[in-house]
Amino acid sequence: MSCASFAVFALPNDAGTTRLGVTATRKFGGAVRRNRAKRLIRELFRRNRAALPACALDLVVNAHGAMLGRSYGELEPEWLRLLGQLDRRLGR
Repeated sequence: MSCASFAVFALPNDAGTTRLGVTATRKFGGAVRRNRAKRLIRELFRRNRAALPACALDLVVNAHGAMLGRSYGELEPEWLRLLGQLDRRLGR
């Protein structure tokens, strides 16, 4: 699933907890931009753990260029919408 700011890929895991992986390629920009994007995604994950599906998943989030210059408040509704789509797709 994807939106303008990022794409989310999910697979069930046997770890018993949901894990997060974040990618931002060099096309995204320099190290400062890539690291800021990764920090924002990790914070979205941390603050919205209750909205995650109940099953254990491995999530990989790819940052997109549209994320540049956007604040946490602007990204959070997109993140929550993607989590809702993920929950529906998993049928839970």
